[in-house]
Amino acid sequence: MPKITVLPHPQICPNGAEINANKGDNLCEILLENDIEIEHACELSCACTTCHVIIKNQDGFNSLNESDELEDDQLDKAWGLQANSRLACQVEIADTDLVVEIPKYTINHAKENH
Repeated sequence: MPKITVLPHPQICPNGAEINANKGDNLCEILLENDIEIEHACELSCACTTCHVIIKNQDGFNSLNESDELEDDQLDKAWGLQANSRLACQVEIADTDLVVEIPKYTINHAKENH
């Protein structure tokens, strides 16, 4: 069972978190189910970048399903884009543990309440 370690984020997850997940789980959904209120303005349809995350461990990043062209195009608009950035709504969890950083900012001007 892979473990997701969420690094501390000042508003969303001040103390960080550790979550057990199942292979095949969607990263954004598993964060939301565990009270980590990551933004997801497009309702997980890969139409925005508000669920942008950075996978901090290379083994974890390499274990994930590959991003497609639509996700890559959206990521180009993300604040603080890094080589190991993904949209949480498009990440299918594999067998490898993940260390996830939620960036401090998104391109959203107003926070969505879901």
